[in-house]
Amino acid sequence: MKQILTIVVVVFTVVSLIAITFTLNQVNQESTRLENDIQYRSSLLADGLKESVEPNFINKSDAYLQTLVKRYANRQRIAGLAIVDNTGNIVAVSSSLPKELSQPQQIATDVMDSDKADGDFVTFNGKKLYVYAQPLHDKKSVVGALLVVQNAQYIDGRLLEIWTNNALRIIIQALLLSVAILLILRWIISKPIQKLVESLQSTRLNSNNHNNQTFTQNPLFNPLLKEVAHMQQSLIQARIAASEEAKASLEKLDSPWTAERLKHFVKDLIKNRQIVVVSNREPYIHIKNGNKITYYFPASGVVTATDLLMQSTGGIWIANGSGEEDKAVVDSNDHVQVPPDDPKYTLRRVWLTEEETHGYYEGFSNECLWPLTHSAHVRPTFRKEDWEQYRQVNEKFAEVVLSEIKNLKKPIILVQDFHLALVPSIIKKTRPDATIGMFWHEPWVSAETFSIFPWKKEFLDGMLGADLLGFHTQLHCNNFIGTVGHELESLIDYEQYSVTRDGHTTAIKPFPVSIAFSNGNHQAITEDEREKQEKILKDLNIHTKYIALGVERLDYIKGILERLKALEILLRNNPSLREKLTFIQIAAPTKKNVKKYREFDAEVAKEVNRINNLYQTRNWKPIVLLKKTYAHEELIQFYKLADVLLVTSLHDGMNLVAKEFVAARDDEKGVLVLSQFAGASHELKDALIINPYNADTTAEAIFTALQMSEFEQIKRMKKMRTAVKNYNIYRWSAEFLKTLVSLG
Repeated sequence: MKQILTIVVVVFTVVSLIAITFTLNQVNQESTRLENDIQYRSSLLADGLKESVEPNFINKSDAYLQTLVKRYANRQRIAGLAIVDNTGNIVAVSSSLPKELSQPQQIATDVMDSDKADGDFVTFNGKKLYVYAQPLHDKKSVVGALLVVQNAQYIDGRLLEIWTNNALRIIIQALLLSVAILLILRWIISKPIQKLVESLQSTRLNSNNHNNQTFTQNPLFNPLLKEVAHMQQSLIQARIAASEEAKASLEKLDSPWTAERLKHFVKDLIKNRQIVVVSNREPYIHIKNGNKITYYFPASGVVTATDLLMQSTGGIWIANGSGEEDKAVVDSNDHVQVPPDDPKYTLRRVWLTEEETHGYYEGFSNECLWPLTHSAHVRPTFRKEDWEQYRQVNEKFAEVVLSEIKNLKKPIILVQDFHLALVPSIIKKTRPDATIGMFWHEPWVSAETFSIFPWKKEFLDGMLGADLLGFHTQLHCNNFIGTVGHELESLIDYEQYSVTRDGHTTAIKPFPVSIAFSNGNHQAITEDEREKQEKILKDLNIHTKYIALGVERLDYIKGILERLKALEILLRNNPSLREKLTFIQIAAPTKKNVKKYREFDAEVAKEVNRINNLYQTRNWKPIVLLKKTYAHEELIQFYKLADVLLVTSLHDGMNLVAKEFVAARDDEKGVLVLSQFAGASHELKDALIINPYNADTTAEAIFTALQMSEFEQIKRMKKMRTAVKNYNIYRWSAEFLKTLVSLG
């Protein structure tokens, strides 16, 4: 509808401009005609009076001259007459004209000087007048002038009438044409296109209800409809073939995994059981954009991985409703179908108070657990009141889960991340038939590091309520087993890697999370992508040969300050790179209510400014800091234009950015510089692995990446792309669910 209104407005504007142009031409022509007419009439009147005026003027018959001008004073459109001598003095004047005639007298003077009749338009007492002057002669010279003053107000009135009539005509014509176009667009074009879109959507959503026949008689769309019908048939056949292929490869975990294959795998695996995901972060956040409610997808590895799983399997996702318009879109049960544009599963929102958010999320999760589990040299803050809020919110989430599964038999519960560590045991106590899997997306530190945690026993007991605990790496599994052995009385089976406590057994397994990447085929950059990348660089005023890139949340565990230090060393040791290298740091703002993050934000900005001030020139600065959140499609273009991606995490569970960069590089070029402390380093072994704490070796790795030959880049990138392709998010989901179901 918005596009249709835009077209109508454009048509209305164009028609109006054309009509105004013609009206302006008409007004100019009419104005010229009326002005010529008044000039002609004035000259005729002056010529006729001159024969009577001249002899009486020479004979000094002032009384006769006054009578003469008085006689013509009240004639139609004549404002008056006046006679002046060659010194400019008024000899006779109509009573309708004042005694002081400065402008007419000046015209009379000019006429007497040139001895040639002339006239001009003047404004007199707020009225438009035409003053015509005719020189008077004796036998030898000019002795005076006859002034004929005509009322010219009617000219402006006539021109205003033309503008008024044409304006009304313009409005009526433009409105009629706009309405006609609106009807044509809506009923002849928009409606059929809408039906065509619905038909294509039904095909995309695997529906058999195709409605092409409802508008096949429209000759405008017949050629298009024939092609669409062929495409639909081809798509249906391709889907059937893919479905059959997916069914045939269900038991072959090493063959390529796709969303379609995962869908069939899960359907065959769980039969009629329901999957319920529980996490703090929701996958779709509703906000207001002007007067319209819209949404965005948060930048989170947990959300990215789990959303793809849920779109493939369906079910219910329970999460904290944090968007400003989240309550406006849910039903009476706090449910909303997502994704909004193509619903695949149900999102159930949990509402937290400001006090709960402050204690459970900002306090305990981000000031206690986050620094504790990441060993980022930021001291954890242990506050009892935060712990109490954490417990209460976990209980609230567990109650919501229990209400959603009360009518389900043997439900499968997937608890995501450290915000809800107590939920598994709470659910298990009430519903022992539920099969519970928990995935810990962060690192798990050593037993000695975890031992400083005041509520460690209750926390570990909460996690051990799960039937399966998943971590990114075997090291994290080892650390967790070591922590349990150090803190709790339990039976640990090192052969099966499980923990039995109070009669319940929990399996501990590594499942390195990944991304949706299933093709891995080499593709040259398209012209459209090239234009997008050129626009990015132009908008950022970047003209350098090399582009290095960093993409992450503005978080102290990501090693951003260490990376900046390495870049400073690189520029200091390699002056030839100045004005040839630009580093783009995309740092999405996060956790603004946490003091440490606000301090870190300011520290990063200060360091960027310091380095830029040290090295920048008139047309170049080495670091471009972009503190904003980009959509995934926008990040893809940044990944594609970068020569080097820097992932310098000080301690990270996986870091999916590294894998996203590899997946984006379908030109098989680019170099990944990767921290040894990111989980991705265990899989992407052909990256340049660095210790982010050593700025000198990081600088050397960046220099090596910039100098790497295209052959070497392609060789390394191919291997990394194969690794990501072979273990993508669909395989991760399949292996985690298969292991979990086997335990239940």
